[in-house]
Amino acid sequence: MTISAFAAGLAATGLGLHVLSAALAGGRCRKSLPERSPPAYLPPISIVQPLCGVEPYSRETLASIFALDYPEYEIVFCISHAVDPIAPLVRGFIDAHPTIPARLLVGDDRIGVNPKFNNVVKGWKAARHSWIVMADSNVLMPPDYLTRLISRWRPDTGIVSSPPIGSRPENFVAHLECAFLNTYQARWQYAAESVGHGFAQGKTMLYRRDVIEAAGGIEALGVETAEDAASTKLIRRQGLHAYLVDRPFAQPIGPRRLRAVWNRQLRWARIRRECFPGHFGSEIITTSVFTLLAAAIGARDFRLSAGSGLLLAALIWYGAEAALARAAGWPLSRWSPVAWLVRDLMLPWLWVKGWGAGQVEWRGAAMAPGEEELAADAAEPIGQG
Repeated sequence: MTISAFAAGLAATGLGLHVLSAALAGGRCRKSLPERSPPAYLPPISIVQPLCGVEPYSRETLASIFALDYPEYEIVFCISHAVDPIAPLVRGFIDAHPTIPARLLVGDDRIGVNPKFNNVVKGWKAARHSWIVMADSNVLMPPDYLTRLISRWRPDTGIVSSPPIGSRPENFVAHLECAFLNTYQARWQYAAESVGHGFAQGKTMLYRRDVIEAAGGIEALGVETAEDAASTKLIRRQGLHAYLVDRPFAQPIGPRRLRAVWNRQLRWARIRRECFPGHFGSEIITTSVFTLLAAAIGARDFRLSAGSGLLLAALIWYGAEAALARAAGWPLSRWSPVAWLVRDLMLPWLWVKGWGAGQVEWRGAAMAPGEEELAADAAEPIGQG
């Protein structure tokens, strides 16, 4: 086999896997997807939400959690410190909605290294209902948020989750953030679930209390740096599965800074490497860079120039992402193809850096992350810088 023939085979394989992943994700995320029939009985649900500081869309996301169309639910807000600036805003919303059972709990349980997890432990223990949703503060909840989560539960379910879908990008870097979140990370997460390898994502997670209690209780989720990774491993040990909600929930992005996007993606890469090193090792092949180079080298076997082969492969690769974004109703503009290309150029370097432990920035502070810093990074909302 010639080098060009081998390269052509690699390009065809890479393009095929990419298009397949987009098709699998599109089948679950398209905006025209029919609603699943909800169960005959909708059980009462407790929403436990950790808070830390005021975010750009805090008022809107708080308003959404009080406007859910569901028969019975309660909200348990959690903050670590009474002086947190979000506290007066939350209390104002609680007072303005007296018909919705809601509480604000203050305190910090030092169970694990993850500060977000430590913040929600008290909420889990105080929750009145057997069904519990952990939801980050920057999730914009549609009225049918809880119904869509509970409708995805089946007998072999251990957790129902939703990846974050970036919306309302206000500058090019925000489009880059969406390129990572939407047509890359969410695409692969839905593709993995479609082949029976679903995993939880900490932005939204629906639990049934008895599943967690059977494995040692809420404290069992503190053994990993990230509580979503711990949840995935915990339910798999019980022979249960992680499923994703249809049409994942959005979080508004607004304007972004390149340094913040880079640091966040680096932190997440290091967390994935720590929690799932085998899966992280394979992430290097998910960028378009190697497939496009292989297409350029293998083009001669199809009597094409290198440039023509590269261009054709790029059109197929990014055309699949554009089709997915359009079908799902995710942000799609003239900036999107450039953002996808920049993302793919960043991915190999993020993968290399993900194996290391150099300095990164978390909320303006440079640090060399050990486990405690990695956990703090996992807890940082995307809406913050």
